[in-house]
Amino acid sequence: MLFASISWSPDPTIIDLFGFPVRWYGLFFATAFLAGFQIVSYMFKQEGRSTEQADQLLMYTMIATIVGARAGHYFFYEFPLLQADPVRFFVQMITPPFSGLASHGAGIGLFTAFYIYARKHQGMSYLYITDRMVPAVAFAGFCIRMGNLMNSEIIGKPTELPWGFKFLKDTEFNPYGDPSLVLARHPSQLYEALSCLVIFFVLMWFWSKKKQATQDGLMTGYFMIVLFSLRFFYEFLKENQSTFENNLTLNMGQILSIPAVLFGVLVLAYSYKKANQQT
Repeated sequence: MLFASISWSPDPTIIDLFGFPVRWYGLFFATAFLAGFQIVSYMFKQEGRSTEQADQLLMYTMIATIVGARAGHYFFYEFPLLQADPVRFFVQMITPPFSGLASHGAGIGLFTAFYIYARKHQGMSYLYITDRMVPAVAFAGFCIRMGNLMNSEIIGKPTELPWGFKFLKDTEFNPYGDPSLVLARHPSQLYEALSCLVIFFVLMWFWSKKKQATQDGLMTGYFMIVLFSLRFFYEFLKENQSTFENNLTLNMGQILSIPAVLFGVLVLAYSYKKANQQT
């Protein structure tokens, strides 16, 4: 065996600037937006569209991601607290620090924002826009999960596999802080991060070969099916994020992934149907 496990205890804070902590998660979060803008701008430019359109789309994306992810976290994982004090949680939802983000909520927010954007910009269909955005979303998924890894959060279940991580700073499953009691766990954040990175490269390769010569919705449909199918199975390797999930057959991440996959199937079916009608 090459190694028995990997001890993992990074400092979530990169540097403290005049009392303001610069954290790895924030850096990855910002990188997701900056890289996403470059990706979409490049695709628009290659297809003869203006960078101003990419600028506007980025604004829609930033607002939708933050509001959707925060709202999703409270609705899906902390709904009783939201019911008890909705005003307080509404304020927390739209103000930093943005602790507690639900990727499914972000997805709902993004697809809603893309629809609004498509309605205001003639010449670009809704699925044309989503097809150009899903590579950027995949890369953002890589960044966010790497941020989770640096925070030692969303950890996996115990494993004896040689690449298991011992999250030494985790207090939920090691309340005594004794390194000798820490179990090696699946690095579920890394699984999802690498999956998103592979999906990003595949989507960009496909787009570079096809560009506008393929039917709208094809990239979106496959993206939704593959990403959330993987998410569904990765959830079996994770510890539940909320205690109420312990009483469920499937956890919240899996429950929310099912309609996401079905949405991808519907988009794919529509895409192929429309392509056949045009031939």
